[in-house]
Amino acid sequence: MGAPLQTVPFCVLDLETTGGSPATEAITEIGAVKYVGGVEVGRFQSLVNPGRAVPPMITILTGITQVMLIEAPKIAEAFPTFLEFLGDAVIVGHNVRFDMSFLNAAAVELGYGRLVNQVTDTLGLARRLVRNDVRNLKLGTLAAHFGSPVTPNHRALADAEATAHVFHSLLERVGTLGVTALEDLLTLPTARGSSEYGKIELANQLPRHPGVYFFRDRRGEVFYVGKAKNLRTRVRSYFYGDTRKSVTNMLKELVEVDYAACATELEAEVTELRLIHNHKPRYNKRSKPPRSSHWVKLTSEQFPRLSLVRTLKEDGLMYLGPFRSRRGAEMVMHAIWDAIPIRRCIGRPGSRVAPCGFAQLGVSACPCDGNETPEVYGAVVSDLIRGINESPTLLLEPLRQRMIDHVGLQRYEEAAWMRDRYQALARAIEHRLQWQAMQRAGNIWAEHHNGDHSLIVHASHASSWRGDETPLPIHASSEEMLVSEVPTSVLAAEEARLIWKWISSPAVTITATSDRALLAVAVPQLAA
Repeated sequence: MGAPLQTVPFCVLDLETTGGSPATEAITEIGAVKYVGGVEVGRFQSLVNPGRAVPPMITILTGITQVMLIEAPKIAEAFPTFLEFLGDAVIVGHNVRFDMSFLNAAAVELGYGRLVNQVTDTLGLARRLVRNDVRNLKLGTLAAHFGSPVTPNHRALADAEATAHVFHSLLERVGTLGVTALEDLLTLPTARGSSEYGKIELANQLPRHPGVYFFRDRRGEVFYVGKAKNLRTRVRSYFYGDTRKSVTNMLKELVEVDYAACATELEAEVTELRLIHNHKPRYNKRSKPPRSSHWVKLTSEQFPRLSLVRTLKEDGLMYLGPFRSRRGAEMVMHAIWDAIPIRRCIGRPGSRVAPCGFAQLGVSACPCDGNETPEVYGAVVSDLIRGINESPTLLLEPLRQRMIDHVGLQRYEEAAWMRDRYQALARAIEHRLQWQAMQRAGNIWAEHHNGDHSLIVHASHASSWRGDETPLPIHASSEEMLVSEVPTSVLAAEEARLIWKWISSPAVTITATSDRALLAVAVPQLAA
């Protein structure tokens, strides 16, 4: 798709038919000329016996009579020869959808399946490039405008030759728009004719490789960061019919496009994430880092409880998170409260005559009245820790059962609350277990079937390379590095989730780990 235009084989073709619908009509003539670098390398022409009468109006229009077609090969004989001539060339035609509808109908009928060749239309290109220079976009008008030596006359080969001249004349113009490769040409007809289209030339210096691109305004400020498998194609696509208001506003502000090339798509994803957290671009609204992170923490009191905190400390206590918002952390805390009777009050043990309201409702333990023993309460805390670290079902199954009970009572709103809490807690536990699995594995070498390789060091992307390139040296093992129970920031957590998604793909193979095998406890999910 990124091939330079001068190396791409183009097959310019035209068909004559008995009528306008491939469902009821048939091909009567095929004409095609193949070019590479503007030089003709072959031509094909054949009348085709349609197996039916040629309407008088078609004879008047094309000059093809019934007598001319009697000894012509039928489509079953002519089509294989045409397909061999066509090969993998890009098909070019004027209003090419008409020609492709007949070719695909014949290909399907003969058992070949629809043609897989790329297609470009001189009608669409002309509409984009010379609409204001000609009275209409008919082939005859365009051929005359560009001084074609062949006048189209409704015969397949002559019309194909005229179309070829128009096509090459249009190619001379597309270079001024930065169109130098096939992918650019194929998308050009859909480009918007907006006042910002001239800025498409800012993408001309971008490579056709994975990477990250930056949009800068007149002050040099980065206002948008994005990733791409193909940098040049992705940036140019903003000018090709994207009518979203945010894109329109970005193009108005756009003054400069910078980029950072990456070896693999995973590296591009991670780099994009890091740069968004670094620059905080105003148009990356969904990915912008939160003002503060939140964790759910199990306190170190005699009767531990859950607490929402904004700081992760090295205190040896159990944390869940980080969460992007307080609301997300609260949902997880409420899910745990619904699943297990961990205390919700903050009173000093023995400070009250009666238990707190939550205990009176029977939804939590309460040491406030002094009747709760550390041994009994310790079993609750132990179940909580096991549910987060080893057996998520201990916490999730009670939520699932409560959801089912609410549905049975037709309390659907409460069932939806329980579903949302289940999913929030399941995600939090799953992300924690995945993080810990990658932390324990130390260095992870992984290979994608497309040739991408990555080295992951303690849940953080270290390097990427393709093919047989040499990876970075082995880093310190987990025994020599500080291994955290949970990510220390939202950025670290989001990067770890990107990495886990990549290494968990069926297309990726873990080739080696420096410490332990990469294993994580499965977390049950609700059925769809």
